[in-house]
Amino acid sequence: MATPLALLTPRRLRRVLSLVRRGARPASYANAKAARDAVLAVSLRCLGPQGCLPRSVAVVLLCRMSGTWPTWCAGVRVMPPFGAHAWVEADGEPVDENLPPQYFRPLMTI
Repeated sequence: MATPLALLTPRRLRRVLSLVRRGARPASYANAKAARDAVLAVSLRCLGPQGCLPRSVAVVLLCRMSGTWPTWCAGVRVMPPFGAHAWVEADGEPVDENLPPQYFRPLMTI
């Protein structure tokens, strides 16, 4: 389900994720990390370096199935080289990104 959503325009993806998020309570870091680990365990596409968008969408959808929602973020790297990235945050921290929180600048959050 995440791959077709990842193909949507940013405007439509924002609209869909905003609708799906309604009524969910915030996800804890542990909950979001468990969802991320599960997604990475079953998807080679999400595991790769170009898999950040489908991976982040899959994580928020998996969390939503348990009634929670981490913050979904899409943005850019602050440090060179320029690059777009999508990730999830919980408890104010990027989930398992292994980079400092200031490394990315979110342009869209849900």
